[in-house]
Amino acid sequence: MKAPEQFDPSKITKSSAPSASPSKALQQGKSPAIPVGTPTITQTHKQTDATVKKPFEMRLLMPQYWGIWLLLALILPLVYLPLRWQFWLGRKLGISLYKLIGSRRRDTLINLKLAFPEKPEVERELMAKQVFVNQGIGVFETLCAWYRPNVFTRTVSISGLQHLITAQNEGRAVILLGAHYTLLDLGGMLCTQFFPMDGMYRPQNNALLDWLVYNGRSSILSKQISSRDMRSVVSSIKAGHVIWYSPDQDYGLKQGVMAPFFGVPAATLTATRRLAVIGDKAKLPAVMALHTYRQTPDNIPKGKRPHYHLTITPELDNYPSNDAVTDATRVNELLEGLIRIDPTQWMWFHRRFKNGPNGRTDIYK
Repeated sequence: MKAPEQFDPSKITKSSAPSASPSKALQQGKSPAIPVGTPTITQTHKQTDATVKKPFEMRLLMPQYWGIWLLLALILPLVYLPLRWQFWLGRKLGISLYKLIGSRRRDTLINLKLAFPEKPEVERELMAKQVFVNQGIGVFETLCAWYRPNVFTRTVSISGLQHLITAQNEGRAVILLGAHYTLLDLGGMLCTQFFPMDGMYRPQNNALLDWLVYNGRSSILSKQISSRDMRSVVSSIKAGHVIWYSPDQDYGLKQGVMAPFFGVPAATLTATRRLAVIGDKAKLPAVMALHTYRQTPDNIPKGKRPHYHLTITPELDNYPSNDAVTDATRVNELLEGLIRIDPTQWMWFHRRFKNGPNGRTDIYK
């Protein structure tokens, strides 16, 4: 399955192909120059409110956080390298993590076996390695999105934007169903080139990581809403905002129901159907899905820049219904279809199937 209207290099015609006389920059293996005067990412960024950053606390300098500070000191300067070099380092990082973090590697292989039983084991192993490679690259994409966003100027296209614009013109909020793709934060930053967006999130257990992530996203999202802060969610919906919400992880059956995901029964959040009936009954929120996707290969050829495509699906009609399982199944099918565009760009190392109808399963033991 392929996202509609996305860029397909195989369909380039002779009339649209580059000139037979490549530019000097391309001959030297450099990325094509961006025309002078082209607006940058920060200049075209859409944001309704400036998120107030969390203040620094001295406790974040305690010894238990030194490891994170050391990693940040080693990696952060690397985001000022050319993107092609960052991708190379990201591949090496991903392969190293695949070899070193045995528990996550095993969880990934188990998930892929459940979701793709028809594929040979060797193919699933290659997919698992690519998941880690994409996540390694995602580390650099995320840091660039936070601290060096203009490096992604002129790297994005979008399809389906009209669905969101139509709902917004009708004065309706939009619940934008996302997923945990490996370019998670970069995807959000690219989205806000077209529309401002609030984001729901689960606070990190580690205080330093929570401080870093929240402040990094403060330059991207108009508002960050904790999943525990329903008052703020209601406020954003009533204000007609676009709200990114991800229902693709397993939080048990206290907050969800069992519904198939890649053919496997999975605990699926039902909050989406509750969010969809908040506010003015004549202008209920529109529920649609977002797919963020890096189209170029992870080993960027010389003279090329990465390209990313965003897809917004049409609004879910007759949603929610009177049946929670039916609604959860529809959401899972929608996300599954988008993930299948390139399964290796989704975070398969999460324990997506850890809960069954009777509680915790032994799938990952």
